[in-house]
Amino acid sequence: MLAFPQSLAVRRLAVALTLGAGLAAGPACAQEAETAVSPDPATAEALPRDDQPGQLPLTELRIFADVFNQIRTAYVEEVDDRTLLESAIKGMLNGLDPHSAYLDKDSFADLREHTTGEFGGVGLEVGVDSNGFVRVITPIDDTPASAAGIESGDVIIKLDGKSVKGLGLNDAVNMMRGPKGSKIEMTIMREGNPAPFDVTLTRDVIKVKSVRARLLEPGFGYLRIAQFQNETGADMIAAIGRMQKESKGPLRGVVLDLRNNPGGVLQSSVDVADAFLESGLVVYTEGRVENARSRFSATSGDELGGAPLVVLINGGSASASEIVAGALQDHKRAIVVGTDSFGKGSVQTVLPISEERAIKLTTARYFTPKGRSIQAQGIIPDIVVERAEVTTIASTPRVTEADLARHLSNDNGNGENGSRERSTPKVSIDLRSDDNQLYEALNLLKGIAFTRGSEPPASPPEPPAG
Repeated sequence: MLAFPQSLAVRRLAVALTLGAGLAAGPACAQEAETAVSPDPATAEALPRDDQPGQLPLTELRIFADVFNQIRTAYVEEVDDRTLLESAIKGMLNGLDPHSAYLDKDSFADLREHTTGEFGGVGLEVGVDSNGFVRVITPIDDTPASAAGIESGDVIIKLDGKSVKGLGLNDAVNMMRGPKGSKIEMTIMREGNPAPFDVTLTRDVIKVKSVRARLLEPGFGYLRIAQFQNETGADMIAAIGRMQKESKGPLRGVVLDLRNNPGGVLQSSVDVADAFLESGLVVYTEGRVENARSRFSATSGDELGGAPLVVLINGGSASASEIVAGALQDHKRAIVVGTDSFGKGSVQTVLPISEERAIKLTTARYFTPKGRSIQAQGIIPDIVVERAEVTTIASTPRVTEADLARHLSNDNGNGENGSRERSTPKVSIDLRSDDNQLYEALNLLKGIAFTRGSEPPASPPEPPAG
């Protein structure tokens, strides 16, 4: 979390806004909508001039005071000054980029819940697109949204029948939040669908389990990181330890699944990448102020001991996910498989302005160890594997050597493998049909591991002396 010193410009802005508010409190001509509000000469002397470098523009401050006054006196309903000023702050931040925002009391509390992994809602990570609609970045695992089949890239155009066009991101998120058991109807547009469709979701307590792990096959592990929370790095290392214990030895390889991971805490992404690197730069950030320029490097110790690593990404992998994938790709520590990632290459800093309010401000861009910015481009996988439905074609039973009468026995003492004994393991069949990207990643992982760890074949026995 960064803390910016109050600059001279900020102090002068406070003076100017105070003076502007004083002007707005004066009498106004309600019948003449274009009546300008001119400060008195003493006020004008206190305000900065347009021609002074680095100063706030006087003309725009006068316009602000005029608009404030017109709204305050002529709007159809009375609006208190506090609400108007808070709306002005929101407008300043919303006009910067899709990720900067003003956090009021409820939004600030929601953000804290989000980084610890528990909140009430439907389980969607969303942003606002260029048309002003709410776009799904990714559904969160094991939530009402993922169960309903909502996909990355879906555009939400209505919530409970109300258009969300032009609605601020925080307001849209607040509409989707709610008590467990309550319902919300979403109207969604999806690429390839000719018309919008409605989905009704029942809100639940969203408990985001950051790390899940299991063995895909003996010696080959699977790590799924759904979101980068405060303890994700430590949780992942503990999960690796459990898989090693189950394997009764070191893992031969791991698939790290970052698909549909919207990001999260920057330091946690550094911790995850560090767990697989012995040394070197993980990520660096560049911003306008000194505190926004940082470098994060790996410490000694690879949790897998150099075992092969495959990283899975897709269009829902954003921000911290891209930091991990980019670092491991640049260091050639992992092969990245899947489809292009989301492309969010900026860092947001939460700056408290009171105990209950804060601003979330984009303060830096981040770069991979080789200096790549993935902003609006994304991480491009080393091997592209699109999500697809795979159907196994049943093969015709064929006679093998072991099925033939009077066939020679195997001199190595191995059991025979006839047509009845030959079949693909059920686990592989299920994985191939349920998740073709993970299936391909596992095959790639096994290929690397077998190549690295294969032992030379035993020398053939000497032929008998003649």
